[in-house]
Amino acid sequence: MTPMMEQYLQIKEKHKDAILFYRLGDFYEMFFEDAKVASRELELTLTGRSCGEAERAPMCGVPFHAADVYIGRLVAKGYKVVVCEQMEDPATTKGLVKRDIVRSITPGTVIDNTQLEDSVNNYLCSLCIGEGVALCFFDVSTGEMSATFFEGEDRDERIINELAKFEPREMMVNVNLSDIPSVEFYVKNRLNAYVKDGQSDRYEFGPCLNRVTRQFPSQAYEAKERSRDMISAIGALLDYVTETQKSEDANVSGLKFYESGEYLELDVSTRRNLELTETMRSKDKKGSLLWVLDRTGTAAGARMLRRWVEQPLVNANKIGRRQRAVSELTTSFMAREELSECLRHILDLDRLMTKLVYGTANARDLRAIAATAAYLPDIKELTADFASEELSDIHLHLDTLSDIRDLIERSIEDEPPISLREGGFIRRGFNPEADELYLIVHDGKSYVNKLAEEEKERTGIKNLKVAYNRVFGYYIEVTKSNLNEVPERYIRKQTLVNAERFITEELKEKEGMILGASDRLCALEYDLFTQIRQRIASEVKRVQQTASLLARLDCYVSLSEVAVRNGYVCPEIEYGNTISIKEGRHPVVEQFATDGYFVPNDTLLDTNHNRLALITGPNMAGKSTYMRQVALITLMAQIGSFVPAREARIGIVDKIFTRVGASDDLASGTSTFMLEMNEVAYILKNATNRSLIIYDEIGRGTSTFDGMSIARAVAEYTAGKKLGAKTMFATHYHELTVLEKEMQGIVNYNIAAKKKGDDITFLRKIVRGATDDSYGIEVAKLAGVPNEVIRRAKEVLKDLTAENARPVEKKGRELGTTISFDDYKADEVREKLLNLDVNLLTPVEALNFLCELRKLAK
Repeated sequence: MTPMMEQYLQIKEKHKDAILFYRLGDFYEMFFEDAKVASRELELTLTGRSCGEAERAPMCGVPFHAADVYIGRLVAKGYKVVVCEQMEDPATTKGLVKRDIVRSITPGTVIDNTQLEDSVNNYLCSLCIGEGVALCFFDVSTGEMSATFFEGEDRDERIINELAKFEPREMMVNVNLSDIPSVEFYVKNRLNAYVKDGQSDRYEFGPCLNRVTRQFPSQAYEAKERSRDMISAIGALLDYVTETQKSEDANVSGLKFYESGEYLELDVSTRRNLELTETMRSKDKKGSLLWVLDRTGTAAGARMLRRWVEQPLVNANKIGRRQRAVSELTTSFMAREELSECLRHILDLDRLMTKLVYGTANARDLRAIAATAAYLPDIKELTADFASEELSDIHLHLDTLSDIRDLIERSIEDEPPISLREGGFIRRGFNPEADELYLIVHDGKSYVNKLAEEEKERTGIKNLKVAYNRVFGYYIEVTKSNLNEVPERYIRKQTLVNAERFITEELKEKEGMILGASDRLCALEYDLFTQIRQRIASEVKRVQQTASLLARLDCYVSLSEVAVRNGYVCPEIEYGNTISIKEGRHPVVEQFATDGYFVPNDTLLDTNHNRLALITGPNMAGKSTYMRQVALITLMAQIGSFVPAREARIGIVDKIFTRVGASDDLASGTSTFMLEMNEVAYILKNATNRSLIIYDEIGRGTSTFDGMSIARAVAEYTAGKKLGAKTMFATHYHELTVLEKEMQGIVNYNIAAKKKGDDITFLRKIVRGATDDSYGIEVAKLAGVPNEVIRRAKEVLKDLTAENARPVEKKGRELGTTISFDDYKADEVREKLLNLDVNLLTPVEALNFLCELRKLAK
């Protein structure tokens, strides 16, 4: 191997799990397998390089100034990238240039804004499984860290629910993830996260305790008291971050401990079914609750509002503080508009400061901080007259960062270059030595221009030019048509196709003076910039606090703007068990109403006489929309938002569960019915009487009697005294409507529909009582099922209806007595015919089933 390739392989040996960007001149090169991967993923041309062996090494590369774009694309695809930089100046180094790793970039440790989505946190997760489970989530780009610990039999489900809440891009685990299959499946197939498992050495308690104590001297004891596993989870994460960022300590704005019950709990299915931050089908923000609520003007505000949506509160006092801030802004039109305008100019201070702390910020990043600070005095003044606790607190603690802004404006040019190695970013007047060198450099360049004009006059060569490159320095270029006019004092240096290049003694003398001053100026500007950067980085806590206050203010302005625009009202929040909504609307669906009108509906749920609302009615009538709107209104109220209703009184719920729809999860080997039963089991085991439960069809994935039995048993258990949760239960099993008379707390409702002949009109209005028809065939007709099938379905339905109308003989009962739900075990064949729900069957299945039962009946 050549010396250079030996150096490359030595560095690569230490980073086998990463793609190595190896600096060679103006390019970052990749070799061997790394080159093949990068060529495929980045669509780069794969070439080769002589490496000392018989075969050339596969190679591809990217320009150093564009490397971040390519690195971002690789990281987005789940790869780890390490950047190997030249640590010496090749021009002054004899032999092989020393190189070393200066950055490691993984999906969870990205800090470059160009590789991140502004409105979404980029979390790295540390999972430690020991006596219990400890989880730590850290956004390296903003410094936000949260940690929790729990124990219990439902460990795996709770891990998945926490991961669903934060959606980390990368995970570290002390054990092998394959030891917990359900978590492994979710991480790899739902989150698509980059995983480093089996990291037990990194989780050793002693070293982790030292790291946590050094980083959080005032919180280490509390973390240890919560559990040793939490210390290990936090410590391992800190170790990994300092390793990838090549820093002694991680930039953490604060460590927050949270526990079960501190926020409204939402499981994975509920988050998906309610479409809180993205739609189920397209995974787009548009069409989600966040899309409706997010009118933020800042990146930090958008991220904070997203966290509020994903982590609603359960403390009435905290909810009330948010409500009062939103309420005050809704009635302050001018202040709200002016604040909104100012906030649109606020840049991402959290991520800018992270770049400063880790030493990757350039001069433009500093100017961005100054540009943001310029609007802080106006924001502070605009918040001076507010009376609500939250807005008053923002005004009181908002730091205008005037000293930082002054330093940047005095030291950094208004429009500095991106590169820090070529100078041109330190403002004149900031440093006397830099000013002196600047004059030399620029006077020297003027002299060169003047020299070019003089040479043109002296030689008569009008197209003569004086130029510069790194190989020859300054030179005089003369086209070949004018070579006969070149004087003897010109010294030939290079021959080109159409020209010759020359130097003179006078030109080289001036070059030495100019280039020496230019190099000294570049070095001095870099040193000055480093000092300025470190000075501002030392104020990171101040800036992070200001950034957090601005984000909160942005959230309140956004929620107030949405409330005014959409006609929302402030809900009454209480610790009672009643949810009472007058003329409630679905916050998302109403945005898509073509005529601008959404049919509102009332809701009353409690833990006494209105525990379970049993809702019947045809498909497509609006049952699912209605139930989801109740869940979303409740969730919005606990965020602190106003809600789409004429009036609302919300008793705080601790958990929201949804069992909505059904589909096979073939990847995990789970059938429709098994998936449905898994969700039901989880709800029944984890719900409390303070929970809100949405059941949208239970028992549809199995036989009629099995499904109906399960649906009734679930309804009875949920509404019973043992659980007694506030529940909305939509079903096509009309037989269940008898429960209203048989069990206290169950109330029948139906979605009104108007039928005229074969046509059906959905009125979208929920009314008391049970429906008298499923309208299944009419819905099939609306969906475009062929008329031949519709006609045949009607014939089958007529036959089945006729069968149901015949008297049935049974010992102990008179002819014509209706068979109750509990008597179906006797006379099984006749019972199946009487209770058959044709809405569950295709026409062909209906005929086959009917023929089979008739044979048995004989």
